[in-house]
Amino acid sequence: MLTDIIAVHLNVIFCGINPGLKSADEGHHFSGRSNRFWRVLHQSGFTPYEIQAVNDTSILDFGYGLTTAVARATSRADELSKEEFDESLEAFKVKITEFQPRYIAFLGKAAYKAFSKKKEISWGKQSDDFCGAGVWVLPNTSGLNRGFSLDDLVTSYREFYEAIHE
Repeated sequence: MLTDIIAVHLNVIFCGINPGLKSADEGHHFSGRSNRFWRVLHQSGFTPYEIQAVNDTSILDFGYGLTTAVARATSRADELSKEEFDESLEAFKVKITEFQPRYIAFLGKAAYKAFSKKKEISWGKQSDDFCGAGVWVLPNTSGLNRGFSLDDLVTSYREFYEAIHE
């Protein structure tokens, strides 16, 4: 299992779909070599330097946290079942209610789609909140996500950064 890195009243909790096998094995979020999360976070303005996965807890210093929608580690997020998302929803709601972040940024559409029960969702800011937190859906930074280049990811994350820091 991968431990959440969260605290009360963070500006953003970034929510991955579920841990990758390498991250779960090493105990650090986004530690897979091909995952671009830390690079994108830095290049989009969230952090003044690129955090190394082994120092993932330092994200708290910037007012951000990390969690996953589903706790089970897999090599690919598409290995998760609808039932696993359904079984995770209540605990996720309790977590968000307890920690009260200003925003939740879902990384990829899968988790938010499953949790919101919406058939279609768009990228970016969502019209509904989630347990009192504003919701953004950002592209997943996994190296398996070939639909978004590094520049595309940085642009999406920068839009989010600028919107919440106006």
